[in-house]
Amino acid sequence: MKTISQRDIAKQLGVNVSTVSRALRGLDGVSPDLRKQIEQLAKAGGYRPNPFAVSLRYDTTRTIGIVVPDVAFNHNAQIMKSIEAEARNAGYMCIITDSNDLYENEVNCVELLVNMHVEGIIVCMSQDTTDFSHLERLKRAHIPVVLFDRVADIGISSVIINDSATAVEATTFLIDGGARRIAFLGGSNQMKQTVDRKHGYLEALRQHHIPIRKELVKCHHISFNSGLTDTMELLDLPEPPDAFLATHGLLAISVLQAITSRGLRIPDDISVIGYISDWVSEMSHPRISFVKQNLKEIGVKAFRLLLDQMNGDDSIQQVVVKARLELRDSTPKAKNSLIT
Repeated sequence: MKTISQRDIAKQLGVNVSTVSRALRGLDGVSPDLRKQIEQLAKAGGYRPNPFAVSLRYDTTRTIGIVVPDVAFNHNAQIMKSIEAEARNAGYMCIITDSNDLYENEVNCVELLVNMHVEGIIVCMSQDTTDFSHLERLKRAHIPVVLFDRVADIGISSVIINDSATAVEATTFLIDGGARRIAFLGGSNQMKQTVDRKHGYLEALRQHHIPIRKELVKCHHISFNSGLTDTMELLDLPEPPDAFLATHGLLAISVLQAITSRGLRIPDDISVIGYISDWVSEMSHPRISFVKQNLKEIGVKAFRLLLDQMNGDDSIQQVVVKARLELRDSTPKAKNSLIT
């Protein structure tokens, strides 16, 4: 049912809309009898103030925007849930947009949120993003912005995990388990996240005096199909990998499927560690050992950085949320390791 508006009330009583607005906001300049009539009509018609109209009038929307590559991806969904809870507790609403992991869509999402007068924007960039001008425009316009997960060194506050350290720890664990031909599957090399995780992987090999084999490193566009193709090619090598480090959930699942399709056993023939969520690990068979990220803390930190900016703090902060290695069925049994 359509509720009554201020314009409807004004029309019925033959007064100006501004008079109705003043009466409903409890302001002076309205006679007691007229105020009573207005309030009675508003109550009978189920009048509700339009928060967006009010916020635009006072140039404060109490809303923030969120841009993610895929709202359905569990990793993003958990972080968004945390952001939304923090925002709600602070009196803000969230407008969530999905870039479908495409740069052009990401730019459009940011423009849409700006046009909706959000007070700040939290962004996880698409893997295609190499031009950061749309984010730099936000800075120049003094619109608070925070990056998470996929970030760039462009003078914008961000929240990430300790990517390089987690890769060192995961690779070292595979080496300690006897692996010597460890394959690395990551996103494109234009992503800082890929660069940092690959750096950790290579550092662990160097520390253990294991030769670096370029053919074991695959860094392409992140998708299940690309991961499947890369893994099949790796398994076809004269000396195939005896372990995999997959830096994204889709890549980890594709590795699992490719290995099992060849009749190989995990972890007896090949060990696997992935950057995935608890839920994905528990649903996989065998369950994948994984780098456990505190997704709730990532969301909390991202919103609080944004709130600080909205409250006038213009400092650039880079927050690192620690992750740890959780061991399941895809690696030899051992105690869990805390990544520092």
